[in-house]
Amino acid sequence: MRKLFKDLQFNGRKTVLASVTALAFALSAAQGVAQERVGDFALLDQDGLFHHMAWYDNNKAIAFLVQASGDTATQSALQSFNAMKEQYASQEIVFMMINPLGEQRSIVKAETERLGIDIPVLIDDAQIVSEALGIDKTGEAFLYDPKSFRLLYRGPADQSFADALAAVTSGNAVPNAVVAAQGTAVNYSARDQLLQTGVSYSKDVAPVLAENCATCHRDGGIAPFALNSHAMAQGWSPMIREVLMTKRMPPGQIDPHIGEFRNHYTLSPDEQQKVLQWIAAGSVKDGDTDPLAELTWSQDKWAFGEPDLIVKIPAQTIPATGVLDYIDVVVPLEGLDRDRWVRASQYVPGDRTVLHHTLNAFIEPGKRPSQGLITRFSDPDQAYITPYIPGADPHVEEPNTGGVLRAGTQLALNLHYTTTGRETVDESEIGIWFYPDDQIPTERRQGDCACIFPQTWTDIPAYDPDFEQTAFVTVPNDSELMAFTPHMHFRGKRMTWDAHYPDGTVERLLNVAQYNYNWQMEYQLAEPKFVPAGTRIVVTGAFDNSEQNKANPDPSRVVPWGQQSWDEMFFGQVYWKEVKSGTEVSAN
Repeated sequence: MRKLFKDLQFNGRKTVLASVTALAFALSAAQGVAQERVGDFALLDQDGLFHHMAWYDNNKAIAFLVQASGDTATQSALQSFNAMKEQYASQEIVFMMINPLGEQRSIVKAETERLGIDIPVLIDDAQIVSEALGIDKTGEAFLYDPKSFRLLYRGPADQSFADALAAVTSGNAVPNAVVAAQGTAVNYSARDQLLQTGVSYSKDVAPVLAENCATCHRDGGIAPFALNSHAMAQGWSPMIREVLMTKRMPPGQIDPHIGEFRNHYTLSPDEQQKVLQWIAAGSVKDGDTDPLAELTWSQDKWAFGEPDLIVKIPAQTIPATGVLDYIDVVVPLEGLDRDRWVRASQYVPGDRTVLHHTLNAFIEPGKRPSQGLITRFSDPDQAYITPYIPGADPHVEEPNTGGVLRAGTQLALNLHYTTTGRETVDESEIGIWFYPDDQIPTERRQGDCACIFPQTWTDIPAYDPDFEQTAFVTVPNDSELMAFTPHMHFRGKRMTWDAHYPDGTVERLLNVAQYNYNWQMEYQLAEPKFVPAGTRIVVTGAFDNSEQNKANPDPSRVVPWGQQSWDEMFFGQVYWKEVKSGTEVSAN
């Protein structure tokens, strides 16, 4: 029995507590709108598209039908639900389905195609949204207010549902907010198991927070508060619940169903369940120690010890207000007295509150920097020095991989700053670590950018909520894909990478379902992925120029390409290593 429950006065209390909690959930589901507000939430649909309920707050309600593949209750309700969609979709009602079983996306997609239904199905992998809504059966209909985050109606998708829709569109109260419905019971096996065994702060929750949150949420970290004790985790537990329900944190929020990445920045369904069940039970502490309080962090700003070379960026005085042009500087690599092979690099901002991102290029003796300072590899032996982008980690090469920095090289930097209301000085540094002189790596990190520049840019129409643009790069030789990086500005919505193979097949490699301008990570594949010569990597990005995009500077504006954040860019970086002749590689 876990320590959390040892404090109870008699052994039977654990079973009683689980039974009472399950009973409370059942009563809450039956009462429907009588319960507390559901809260905001977000889920991905069967196509990997991201749906955040608050984004729909310019509508009167969201209508849901509880869906399960091959389920008779779903199919019997679907005809009337779809008919009401045809009638009310033009009256500020959004129609969706929700799959509370977390079924495989391919199964759900095949089911909707078989039935000929063009309705997004939000797939609740962790069952946390379904539990919050009180879903207990398939085939039931819900009306949800995306402004107040409360349920307006639950019941069958029949005349009572039609009456509820008519009332909401007319601005009236729903006459019968809760109506009994029939359907197939929805089981919450993961939740029920946790209720039986209990969730331990020390064994279950603290390790999740330590692994996924505390690196940033620590003293001196980039996050606004430190998760350095149980008391802090308990105090911030409502916020933790909110950011998990809306998928705002952990950052990045790539589609977990596409590819496997070292730095995926998501929580598994099991981890989500444990954290949220712990919060629901009062965020209590168990055990004699506090794992979060025992975490220690290096005070050294350098990730890999003292660098072999430190490049000091000229100090930049940033005023309190105003819009700043991009700043170009050229920095000699002083101390580089011979050609050296780079194994790691790190950009340390002097003031991360004003430095948004950088781009860089090399000026080797007798040469000029590459156009636009975009990370390209014109010289296959050229070293890679990491730029600064929001949320980026220090870069370390794979074993036996690296590029050369030639003596006499200069580093050309393009610096983007934003003002914060106070004047400051940014004195950034770049740390570079070399291989020993007697070690020359034989593998090279290469890459290219699926970029759109002004000459091929298509302006984004005013008020367009989902404007797509596409670019591609061709991998010239048999190679192993390593990583991908997106870059758009405030209107960036999502970005995908698809491999178009020479044999005509297409494979999705990465889906950044919820692009965030503040977190533009390099997503690193857990294992290199072989692609044959001639493979095209097609990158598709979507922009949200609507009023619903809260970060949008001006939805009424037709948006051109531009360096400033109120304009837009499109960079879909791809990194790979060439497979050398004679090396045996199996296709993934």
